[in-house]
Amino acid sequence: MNYPQEHIKPYGTEGEKSRQVEQMFDNIAPAYDRLNHILSFGMDRYWRWRAISCLKKDSPASILDVATGTGDFALLAYRKLKPASLVGIDLSEGMLEVGRKKIAEKGWEKKIVLKKEDCTALSFESDSFEAITVAFGIRNFDDLDKGLSEMYRVLGKGGKLVILEFATPEKFPMNILFKIYSTVCMPFIGRILSKDAHAYSYLPETIAAFPKGDTMGTILLNTGFEKAEVYALTGGICMLYVATK
Repeated sequence: MNYPQEHIKPYGTEGEKSRQVEQMFDNIAPAYDRLNHILSFGMDRYWRWRAISCLKKDSPASILDVATGTGDFALLAYRKLKPASLVGIDLSEGMLEVGRKKIAEKGWEKKIVLKKEDCTALSFESDSFEAITVAFGIRNFDDLDKGLSEMYRVLGKGGKLVILEFATPEKFPMNILFKIYSTVCMPFIGRILSKDAHAYSYLPETIAAFPKGDTMGTILLNTGFEKAEVYALTGGICMLYVATK
């Protein structure tokens, strides 16, 4: 199935979305962590903590962090869950380089491995991981169904897929405030701090277009997951999805 966000590209209609997304994140990598904290008013830390808490009782020994970016989620997951192995993948080598430096500072190079890989064509064998996480990256997939199918394939039976993603709130006044913030403030601040005039206009567009709530829950069930839980965080600005294979 085609989803609206799959047709939104950072730099115009020419070229593959995945290539443009890679270029965009390479461009904004140095400023990405700072912008995340500023633009979310620090709430991104809480959202990540909530997502990782969903895996606490399962104590997964092997975790795949998809769209790992600069590795913030991977680092927190390792610190909180202590898996035997944790692999983070991303399209952007620029983002991964920032992540590797943070991992090296912790001395966790043998614990967390970051590698460049396309989520729609994973190199891992089926049933390779006990848990998979995706934080604020799934709306950038150029083929959502293929990406979900690949994650389902490499997740072991009984394993969990945990997804964090921004969403447009539905209730007043949060919906109005978020629309103003995401379409006016976010692009302005992002452009000033990241030096990329397109990235923080593209990102709000994909938030508005991405399927959310029960719609996303149904998509997860249609992928093959036996159970899909949906949680709205912070007035619906962020959605947390927990799918069990």
